Amino acid sequence: MVTIKNDTVKLLILDRDGVINHDSPNFIKSPDEWTPIAGSLEAIGELSRAGWTIVVATNQSAVGRGIIDVAMLNQIHAKMHRAVVNAGGHIDAIFFCPHAPDAGCECRKPAPGMVLDIARRFRVDVQDCLMVGDSLRDLQAVASAGGQPILVRTGNGLKAESSPDLPENTWVFADLAAVCDSLLAA
Repeated sequence: MVTIKNDTVKLLILDRDGVINHDSPNFIKSPDEWTPIAGSLEAIGELSRAGWTIVVATNQSAVGRGIIDVAMLNQIHAKMHRAVVNAGGHIDAIFFCPHAPDAGCECRKPAPGMVLDIARRFRVDVQDCLMVGDSLRDLQAVASAGGQPILVRTGNGLKAESSPDLPENTWVFADLAAVCDSLLAA
């Protein structure tokens, strides 16, 4: 079980691909390719109803590589928003890095820029930020910012869990539904 401070905004940052929806080595290029992981939408719904602020932080290099444009990314995110609403929840914001991996930006995970920006905009101490990811770069981004990394074994999670580079004190769960259960029990 996890411990949450009661005097802070309950902010949960979620990676998208591999946490909320199934990932693809060929990128998610259209709304038709976006399919939720079982239990993820319901988990977001339960957390939303319990007062959690839900923010998505996702690398979307398909934009920087010219595979999709921002308009198509917005259509994918619109489908995700609708699916979450249909499960009784809401996503408060989506932050994304559109840059290719070699762009050298500060927002692409594992750099902490996106996490720091979310903490600043939501006026939350970065030490109170919890981030759920399925890859090392997600966990490294929140850990280097000073927040709490949470690994799910969906997506690339099993590979990340076995890495010697897994940040210390990473909480590990089967999936987003299990994270939700633990947070709501805290």
